[in-house]
Amino acid sequence: MKSTGKWLLTAACLLLPLAAEAAGAIDQLHVFLKGTRTLKAEFAQTLVARSGRKPQQSAGTVAISRPGKLRWEILRPYPQLVVGDGERIWIHDPDLQQVTVRKAGQALGASPAALLAGSNELEKNFALADAGEADGLAWVEATPKSGDSGFEKVRMGFAGGELRAMELFDSFGQTTQIRFSRIERNPALPPATFSFRPPPGTDVVGE
Repeated sequence: MKSTGKWLLTAACLLLPLAAEAAGAIDQLHVFLKGTRTLKAEFAQTLVARSGRKPQQSAGTVAISRPGKLRWEILRPYPQLVVGDGERIWIHDPDLQQVTVRKAGQALGASPAALLAGSNELEKNFALADAGEADGLAWVEATPKSGDSGFEKVRMGFAGGELRAMELFDSFGQTTQIRFSRIERNPALPPATFSFRPPPGTDVVGE
């Protein structure tokens, strides 16, 4: 069973290395928001269910152009793609030959993606707290202020001036663990990275 499209709206970034190393995790997050315009990275994702059944694992690539543009692509084991072009969020499931489309403002808002791809006004939608250190990382905990966001909290782990990990806790008791690698901050990204056109024969659902 594949993870739902809303949890694909996540990504990571490289922080300013020297100033951030000496700062707390929340400060590191703000340094990222101020200093990162674009990024790309690879990710490994694990979905852990409350029931304790075998975790679902996936891997792929992510690209972000702030504010509002993102590309989250799962390459294995099942291809899935999320593209945000600044106006709409497109979620493409090739196996189902289906595309779900939503307005970007509604889809980002208080979603996990807004923590990284959104504007710098995090405190408008999230309560931020220092969550201490674990597994060699300094953690920030972001709790959505809206009660209908679909998840309870997001944790972001920093080390060596980089955002290394995210952990998403949804309202169904599932935890999505994401680890990032090969991160590039502020690379030149072609416009086509954040454009999407539904393939012929694909069923389009939504706005």
